[in-house]
Amino acid sequence: MHDFLLMRVIILTLAAVLALQAADERQLALALQAQADFDRVEAAAVPQPRDTAACIQSQASVLPVAAPEERALILFRKGYCTLAGAAIEQDSTQFAAAATAFEQALEAWPARAVAASRQKTPPPQVPSGLRVFAAVSRMEQNAAPFDAQEAQLAAAVDHPVCESVVMTLDSCQAALQLGNLWLGWIALQRGDSSAAARWFSGARFSGWPQWEDGQEAFRAGDYKVAASRYGEAVDVWRKAERDQAMPLVQRLNPRPDMAAISADLGEAQLLAGDPRAAIENLNAAVKADPSKARAIYLRARAKAAAGQADAALADYNLASRTAFAAGAGQSSGEAHLYQGILLYQRKDWPRAEDEFAAALNFDIPAAMRSDAAAWRHLAAVASGSCGASRGYLERSLAAVSPDFPKDDARLALAACGAAGSSGSAAGWNAHK
Repeated sequence: MHDFLLMRVIILTLAAVLALQAADERQLALALQAQADFDRVEAAAVPQPRDTAACIQSQASVLPVAAPEERALILFRKGYCTLAGAAIEQDSTQFAAAATAFEQALEAWPARAVAASRQKTPPPQVPSGLRVFAAVSRMEQNAAPFDAQEAQLAAAVDHPVCESVVMTLDSCQAALQLGNLWLGWIALQRGDSSAAARWFSGARFSGWPQWEDGQEAFRAGDYKVAASRYGEAVDVWRKAERDQAMPLVQRLNPRPDMAAISADLGEAQLLAGDPRAAIENLNAAVKADPSKARAIYLRARAKAAAGQADAALADYNLASRTAFAAGAGQSSGEAHLYQGILLYQRKDWPRAEDEFAAALNFDIPAAMRSDAAAWRHLAAVASGSCGASRGYLERSLAAVSPDFPKDDARLALAACGAAGSSGSAAGWNAHK
């Protein structure tokens, strides 16, 4: 009986050892497969969906058997492969999943430091690539506001850490540039041009530095330079739209709103004296987003400048109707403004003045409010009111946007002066 029990213990012990060896072999196989799947995705210029899916699955398989100090690395790889798939398909759900994996990796990172202390080695710092990708994934998911992400990006790029066990040096540097681009983009949204220029300085080929240069020139009134720099940026972005082999990290760059971008380019070209080029880009803006009345209004101005009077009137009318439609059945200050401009162009100045007055009764952007006030005074002067309206118009010109037709206003003022204080519009009509 004793020999039997001893033999049983030996057999069970041997079985346990063999089972542990088999489990170790399975764990090692899972780990090797997970690493190989990640390497395939990271090395590809454009990862294939089947490879990203296989990578995500293999990381998920190895996570339950991984040591605590290895979880951060595995979660990073899972997040990266999820992010790759999201970037290719532009899927907000996948971006959210990638962000979750990266954030879990950040939470698990201290376990690597604990393991390092046991081995009496320096604690590994959080890699910049992990911080950048976590923040960008959340922003790509459109989880605004971006205060937390901005802080995460700034921590990554201000104190760069490129740890080779996580990603290659080239990949880390690409991630740092991505972080700079997003910080510049956030600064642009805030209107902080100096901060935007600083962050964009290391990414000259992304389109964003050229766009920021264009905005600076536009604010300075140098519309030819603005149009040129805007055009350079738009060329970069339109080329990127056609590039099927764009690297993964570049697919994560902040994307421009091409409808608004094309409208701004068209506006700069119009103000620079090139209405035909402006019409081309404003056509693109309207095609990209027909619901935005501003692009239609600018196209009307460009057509008027190009001598296409009937087409301009049609667009002024379309701009007003589009703005009314965007108001979901409610009155719109922007719509009244465009309707007033249409009536002004038709020389129906009393009704135009009423529309401009109506525009001022609604909440509209400050630039539009200044323009609506000036248009109201211009309509009054054009209709022959050369008393107080003349002074109001002169004073209002200091606050108008570049889109307001100051030359028309000066002609109206001159005609009003030539007619004397009687209020006759004869002089103005002669100038028209």
